Amino acid sequence: MSHTLVLLRHGQSTWNLENLFTGWTDVPLTDQGRAEAAEAGRLMAEEGLEFDVVHTSLQKRAIHTSFLALDAMDLDWLPVKRHWRLNERHYGALQGLDKKQTAEQHGADQVFTWRRSYDTPPPALEPSDERHPMHDSRYSHLAPDILPATECLKDVVERMLPYWFDAIVPDLKDGKTVLVAAHGNSLRALLKHLEDVSDEEIPGVNIPTGVPRLYKLDDDMNVIEARYLGDAEAVAAAAEAVAKQAG
Repeated sequence: MSHTLVLLRHGQSTWNLENLFTGWTDVPLTDQGRAEAAEAGRLMAEEGLEFDVVHTSLQKRAIHTSFLALDAMDLDWLPVKRHWRLNERHYGALQGLDKKQTAEQHGADQVFTWRRSYDTPPPALEPSDERHPMHDSRYSHLAPDILPATECLKDVVERMLPYWFDAIVPDLKDGKTVLVAAHGNSLRALLKHLEDVSDEEIPGVNIPTGVPRLYKLDDDMNVIEARYLGDAEAVAAAAEAVAKQAG
């Protein structure tokens, strides 16, 4: 018996378009992002997928992507589980800054390290900074020491995996077909775990916006099959665009 899981990075957001570090800042989708989400739904319907449950973050770009994709599949009624552990990586003091300008100021190598190294986080936010999640009511029930002031991908893996094991895996083992609509780094963290990508290789993995990645898993949650849906050349071009964002 195999289990079906699909990972879907949200469509283009307004800050993706403006080439800004977004992180936990809650920004909406662009018109292109909404179109990408609907097209993702069309591709998943064309594949014959019928989901039983959806998992998303607490951020509107992932939530709206799931809504639009499910609407395209006529599955608006599906139960949705939302959790902060699926949020995007927290970019600390970089949040809201222009990626290209930051590279010009600090050097491309330093910004690449902040963006993509496995274990080097950007500069942290001070607790008094309004961008710190402790000032956001959706996280008010969480202990302050749990909330990140900055994160590297290693941190995202460590805070995402408990949700994978405690919430998503039980749904899969219950025979449910699962859609996870989340973010570039929370999904990169999950991809790293599922596909056993090394710490050295993961910086080179780019997940395109709005393109479903389909997994078939065995009973032990080992990958039997993994592939993106849609035209291979278009997927490769979208992934390359993500890689070039810092300029």
